[in-house]
Amino acid sequence: MTAADAVPMVFVHGTRLSAGQWSMQLAALRDEFPVVAVDLPGHGDRSAQPWSLSGATEIIASAVDSLGRGPALVVGHSLGGYAALEFARRRPDQLRGLILAGASSATRGLRAAPYRLVAELVPRIPADRLTRWHDRLLRRLYPPEVVEATIRAGYAFHTLPAAWGEVLGRFDAGAMRWVKAPVLILNGEKDALFRAGEADFARAHPHARVELIPQARHLANFDAPDAFTDAVRRFARELSSAR
Repeated sequence: MTAADAVPMVFVHGTRLSAGQWSMQLAALRDEFPVVAVDLPGHGDRSAQPWSLSGATEIIASAVDSLGRGPALVVGHSLGGYAALEFARRRPDQLRGLILAGASSATRGLRAAPYRLVAELVPRIPADRLTRWHDRLLRRLYPPEVVEATIRAGYAFHTLPAAWGEVLGRFDAGAMRWVKAPVLILNGEKDALFRAGEADFARAHPHARVELIPQARHLANFDAPDAFTDAVRRFARELSSAR
């Protein structure tokens, strides 16, 4: 594979986080692939922007255009995965491949109950307290090189109710019909909640497969950054060689 063949990649972060979530992946992949990570509306450098899925779609589309290499592989985690599904529906011509990480559980019906509970509880807790809790938790669980970019960027607690308010009731395995490109469903082995529908999501698409990161939880790219990156790299190389 030559540099000209390398598929461009856009990374889309999860709930309350930022583009900093992907610092390890960007560092490991940028020598082989054109890569960029975005901040969704209401997150990171776009903290002041109101959340909307349509706005998230436009941000992803602009990132794809900025790489100047045509359709891209979009890697979306959790909230970012559902935003990537919406992008696939609205901008199919810009999608070369899709990786759904921690985003293969229906947000409809009973499975949506945990999301609703979190969205209701978060606004009742002062943001500075939530920030301290998250900083301590991340530093206790992960090495500095994995989480410091995320900690520096801060957290979008204020956006969480609006973001999940729009996502809830909107997505299930049927959303895979929007995706006109190959799909890798990449989940942490121990992420029981967010991988609950992975088999249904995979069956709903003719070119989808599931891959699990051993021992990893919802933040699989933090729990096992090398394994997560390797899975992304392999899938990107498959897309590149199929051009």
